Amino acid sequence: MTDATNTGSLYDVDARTKKRNAAEKRFRIYGMIAIGLGLVFLVALLSTIVVRGIPAFQQTKLTLPIALPEETLDKSGVRDIEVMKKVSTFGYNPLIEQALADALDANGIENPFEDAKGLKPILSSSAAAVVRDEVLANPELVGTTHTFEILAASRVDGYLKGRVTRESVARDNNIDAAHFDVVDALRDAGIIAKGFNFDFITGADASESRPEQAGIGVSMLGSLFMMFVVLGLSLPIGVAASIYLEEFATQNRFTDIIEVNISNLAAVPSIVFGILGLAVFIQFMHLPQSAPLVGGLVLTLMTLPTIIISTRASLKAVPPSIREAALGIGASKMQTVFHHVLPLAMPGILTGTIIGLAQALGETAPLLLIGMVGYIASNYPDGVASGFLDPNSAMPAQIYEWAKRADPAYYERAWGGIIILLVFLMTMNILAVILRRRFERRW
Repeated sequence: MTDATNTGSLYDVDARTKKRNAAEKRFRIYGMIAIGLGLVFLVALLSTIVVRGIPAFQQTKLTLPIALPEETLDKSGVRDIEVMKKVSTFGYNPLIEQALADALDANGIENPFEDAKGLKPILSSSAAAVVRDEVLANPELVGTTHTFEILAASRVDGYLKGRVTRESVARDNNIDAAHFDVVDALRDAGIIAKGFNFDFITGADASESRPEQAGIGVSMLGSLFMMFVVLGLSLPIGVAASIYLEEFATQNRFTDIIEVNISNLAAVPSIVFGILGLAVFIQFMHLPQSAPLVGGLVLTLMTLPTIIISTRASLKAVPPSIREAALGIGASKMQTVFHHVLPLAMPGILTGTIIGLAQALGETAPLLLIGMVGYIASNYPDGVASGFLDPNSAMPAQIYEWAKRADPAYYERAWGGIIILLVFLMTMNILAVILRRRFERRW
């Protein structure tokens, strides 16, 4: 017999192996390119949101000493609040306009208009209401000169932020370049300046005529009440349904149909749940329209499939040996589930619940159908019951409402609202990751 012909070393790479290695290398490159493109788009999105939304957190204000004459605001002289309330905002407007004209004179700034009334476009239409509310809250201010912080008009605010230019107001009937000359002089004198806008975070929505006063605080509270409803209903119902289907229900055609329908419901567009909520909760049950209670019920229907699916996956992840050991030492089926399986699955259940709540927090379409987008949330609720039952808005609906309004100041606030909403969503997702890593057991 002869030795076999030596065709080469085992360390030699043949053509087919080279081809496979090259294909693997290309695949890795494609993956890196895909990740890079995703990061580029993410950075572009976040930078756009931040650049356009940050101006909403700044607001232009005027600091003016305003004379509050007794003969105008309280002719009776007895400081009776009911009598003082008879003086409407129309009685305060001339006082504010005159205070601005006096500030111009005191700083040597020429008034290009015939009288103080010509300066009105510089001031927010909410100025008189702000001064009136503070005077009614502090009647002792009548007869004195008190310094107030007054909001500037939205176009003046936009001018100082670079959103409004002199050319863009050439055809504007509300303000002109002469007003901007006065604004420049007031800025140099320190009377008008930009500052951090706390009222945007804590304030309420405003009408079309005063966008500079609009805030998202009331809508944030509406979202909070909705999340209470979603959490209070979806968590116990979803976990109970998951435990029954995974641990107690027998596998038959009926349970198969239920599982298929749960999976299908998780893929149903959210606006379908809005139509369902409109038909059932408002038209049939006659619950109050635009209320966080109805919004929470609709979002509960939408969140339940997500929580059920994640909870079942967490229950399945618990090794069967845990169940067998508990049953082997005499525990009942219910004791096994609630004393051993459920605590071990709880991190996954909480994670799925938080992710479901985060998804519900950002939903807008279901809220459109129940009227929450058409309600101007201008006041905080009086209590817990009114927080659930009174009409209100939610953050996504408020952002949508601002985005469709004509004034660019509302569009700016829509971007600012997106920043706040993203902060909430990121916080909830980070909390979900922390809970999973903190309590997760690896088998």
